[in-house]
Amino acid sequence: MAWLYLFSAGILEVVWAFTMKQSDGFSRPGPTAITIVTMIGSFALLSLAMRSLPLGTAYTIWTGIGAVGAFVVGVTVLGEALTPMRIAAAVLIVSGLVMMKLSAH
Repeated sequence: MAWLYLFSAGILEVVWAFTMKQSDGFSRPGPTAITIVTMIGSFALLSLAMRSLPLGTAYTIWTGIGAVGAFVVGVTVLGEALTPMRIAAAVLIVSGLVMMKLSAH
């Protein structure tokens, strides 16, 4: 169950990062509210996952899902640049996440 909490927390991190961008410096109430609610949810789920997962594993995977997810949303939704260097960076992050998951006990 901890891995499901952690994955869900990571997805919520992507949502709050996107809606924070959409909030325009917290000047738009709708995206600002979504940002705050999903931040709280993300942190709550992360804390539940940390009850049984090691800190380093949980935090690394949470931030990795957020980083790669924000990259994907930036490219697909916001039209950000998709360059070979950025793709390589995302691949390295995902490789690190896989290694972290395989090393968890």
